[in-house]
Amino acid sequence: MADLGYDYDLFVIGAGSGGVRAARIAAQSGAKVAIAEEFRIGGTCVIRGCVPKKFMVYASEYGSKLQEARDYGWDVEAKGFDFPAFMSKLHAEVDRLSGIYLRNLANAGVDVFEERAEMQDANTIVLKDSGKTFTVDKILIATGGTPWRPAPEELPGVEHTITSNEVFNLETLPKHIVIAGGGYIACEFAHIFAGLGVETCLVYRGDTVLNGFDWDVRTAVHEGLKEAGVRVITSAVFDEINEVEGEECPYCIHLSNGTKLNADVILMAVGRRAATDDLGCDKAGVNLSEKGSVIVDDASRTNIPNVFAVGDVTDRIQLTPVAIREGHAFADAVFGDREWSFEHDFVASGVFTQPEVGTVGMTEAEARKALDKVDIYKTRFKPMKQALLEDGEERVMMKLVVNGESQQVVGVHIVSPEAAEMIQMIGVAVKMGVTKQQFDQTCAVHPTIAEEIVTMRHKWVPETEPA
Repeated sequence: MADLGYDYDLFVIGAGSGGVRAARIAAQSGAKVAIAEEFRIGGTCVIRGCVPKKFMVYASEYGSKLQEARDYGWDVEAKGFDFPAFMSKLHAEVDRLSGIYLRNLANAGVDVFEERAEMQDANTIVLKDSGKTFTVDKILIATGGTPWRPAPEELPGVEHTITSNEVFNLETLPKHIVIAGGGYIACEFAHIFAGLGVETCLVYRGDTVLNGFDWDVRTAVHEGLKEAGVRVITSAVFDEINEVEGEECPYCIHLSNGTKLNADVILMAVGRRAATDDLGCDKAGVNLSEKGSVIVDDASRTNIPNVFAVGDVTDRIQLTPVAIREGHAFADAVFGDREWSFEHDFVASGVFTQPEVGTVGMTEAEARKALDKVDIYKTRFKPMKQALLEDGEERVMMKLVVNGESQQVVGVHIVSPEAAEMIQMIGVAVKMGVTKQQFDQTCAVHPTIAEEIVTMRHKWVPETEPA
């Protein structure tokens, strides 16, 4: 299909989930396709994100499960946790998955370049290591995001910190880790390290973690961090990081509230930015937002007709499955003569704190701003499994946000074991426009945690009406 005069019909910059899907679908539609990745095939999710993080979540849960087993009558002896052995298995699985991505690209006929690619102009790609240059008909930017850290002049000693990229390269467990941030990445890793027996402290500039989530989710997760043994310091930021000689924890962190913390590992989880630095967007004429993300329309088109972008680099919804669907839609529309675009409403997501968060649709605050009338149904309860546990204080939180006029369920928020599994199924119903009456008409599966989602009958009435 290669157009006359072009080396490739499509060149994809970035071999993460979105870029790989787009490249494969375009190639299977007959296009001549190339893809370039400067780090490893698979991108953030497979190499340094969702997949290895979830393995760490699993590992961190076993400590509490051993105690649960004892409470349920099992004679269990714990002899410690072999962190290097676990990390070796983790990296072996990541290597396997990266290999599958590479094999699938090759099988689809995509040319793969494992080096950095940049735009020389809107129709020219240059590979930085080899110097190879290609002319291309269309370009897809799929470089994703990257962790953000303050500059050294903003935070002296920031060079002593790591990000979520480097956390998977730790060879030994920290003795005391301090985590900066209050988003889902910070909260997940706080639970992970606390679960692995590490003295863990989380420092957040706000007053309650998970800004942007429903308030009841935020408070439940905030309480859960403390119950897990995480020291949570709010309304504070890092002012300075100093090295301390001869100490077991070689770094001293000075906080804005006057507190000093010692740590041997400092994890900065204070946000991510689109990976567009030195990509050549200026040379190609591609417009970027103030934060550096690529501006696109609903069909993932940039302001340059032949340049497109999908995934986290566009800063629409930063989720791997969203990037995959955006990439697939792009390839179908441009190369498969099947035009469609991904709908970004009612996208379910999970946060792998302990317990998990599952959420889809509007928060209560968003609904009250958008709708004339809002009905809230929510419950907090102790799950059945906790009844036989000596320290069984874990609580489940479930919440329905309902359009008070149409009775459509416009938001569901859960903090519970297996919340992510629940929200995947509930997300189908919410996407289809399910009503509260249809929830009520659905028979419960007993005894389960999930049954509570269809047994909430009474509207929640706040002590004081919201402003």
